[in-house]
Amino acid sequence: MEIQTTEKHYINRSGWLRASVLGANDGILSTASLIIGVAAASSTREPILLAGVAGLVAGALSMAAGEYVSVSSQTDIEKSDLAREKQELIDTPEQELTELTEIYKARGLTQETALEVAKQLTAHDALGAHARDELGITEMTEAKPLQAALSSGISFTVGGFLPVLVAFIAPLNTMEYIQYVFAILFLAVLGAISAKTGGAKPLSAILRVTFWGTLAMGLTAVIGALFNTNLA
Repeated sequence: MEIQTTEKHYINRSGWLRASVLGANDGILSTASLIIGVAAASSTREPILLAGVAGLVAGALSMAAGEYVSVSSQTDIEKSDLAREKQELIDTPEQELTELTEIYKARGLTQETALEVAKQLTAHDALGAHARDELGITEMTEAKPLQAALSSGISFTVGGFLPVLVAFIAPLNTMEYIQYVFAILFLAVLGAISAKTGGAKPLSAILRVTFWGTLAMGLTAVIGALFNTNLA
């Protein structure tokens, strides 16, 4: 039976939103940092564009693959725990009922109420009750590897394309500074969008991404300048 509610929650967005924000943030930051580092050591546009495009393609593929592998590992753990819990419900049902009762007691119910709730939920869906209340696995929070991979890879591509576009049009003599300004602007917009999508306050998200973005790009520019080989 589907439960109707007028309340607006954001936790169901956590899986794809986390991957999307991570991908877009990394796309903007890593591509812009790479371009800034190469620009600090180059007197022509071609090496800068080549580095930006190569970083964009490699980063998007790496991000998608990394998300898929890491979230798949979480899925494997969830499946293993559920299989173990299913077997325990068959082998030691009384012990499992006691575990569920103790969980509800710890949440504030009396012994009698906790036992009755545990019995009713066990009768309705024993594995679902233990997955939710003992293991913390729910339909909204369960790992979705393909969703995470696609969200991360696509958002990285979109985020990384922006610094590459700036590299096409920015003057060479001010490339590093223009890249930095636009990257911070892109990160600020990303922070605001992610905060809005997740129902959070925009200011803290904007400050967080711009601070770490500034630090990363600044260090990259310093490294590029220190190893200036006047790439042509």
